[in-house]
Amino acid sequence: MSSLAEYKNIKAILFDSGKVLNGPRSGKWFISPKFFEYINPQEYKEISSSDRNNAFEKAGKYIDEQKLITTEEEEYKHFLEFFNIFSMELPQLQLSSEKIQLLAKDLVFNYDKYEFYSDVFEVIPRLSKKYKLAVVSDAWPSLENVFRQVKLRDYFSSFVISSVKGVTKPHELMYKSALSELNVKSEEALFIDDNPKNCKGACKLGIKAILLNRNKLLLFKNKITSKNRYKVLSNLYELEKEIN
Repeated sequence: MSSLAEYKNIKAILFDSGKVLNGPRSGKWFISPKFFEYINPQEYKEISSSDRNNAFEKAGKYIDEQKLITTEEEEYKHFLEFFNIFSMELPQLQLSSEKIQLLAKDLVFNYDKYEFYSDVFEVIPRLSKKYKLAVVSDAWPSLENVFRQVKLRDYFSSFVISSVKGVTKPHELMYKSALSELNVKSEEALFIDDNPKNCKGACKLGIKAILLNRNKLLLFKNKITSKNRYKVLSNLYELEKEIN
């Protein structure tokens, strides 16, 4: 089947956010832009990478267990606890309660924390003229203001955040919420994600799916392992060409 025929009935495109439309400005999801204003970079580097990773892992476990976070205020409260755990695991940093508050505040309320890929600003406005668009992301409430900050929010008629729904992809509620808000059938939708597991969840509902991997190694790996289950693309220009 040609690409044109395959996508001719598509009326809506559902996008994952992280690693598809944007990534953390620092390179790490839990290291916000001002992280090293509150934590001494030299002292941080002197701690072994295994201890640092362990601290983030323990704090991350706590945040992963908080399934329902519906407001930025709740998000801030939980990231206060996140950094409390992080601080207890790395006592050598001697983080005061004030610095813990500042770290949590920056991670939640600094809407410049993620950097959007350049093709997003070109392709999303064009796609929005032809398709209904949605974001379907495993994330927290502040993500919506991250999109507003760069004036992209209005291109998306649906914005589904996992912590607001209380479930994560590939739970069917994530996809069905977007379909309902866009008023389209599953066979009229296309889902874009960097994770094959999430694409599989969409396909189970009759939604077409495409893998988008901006990382070259992951792109290569998924092109081999997808075994023609999904098309694997590397950017939004390729997506635009594929469906138009």
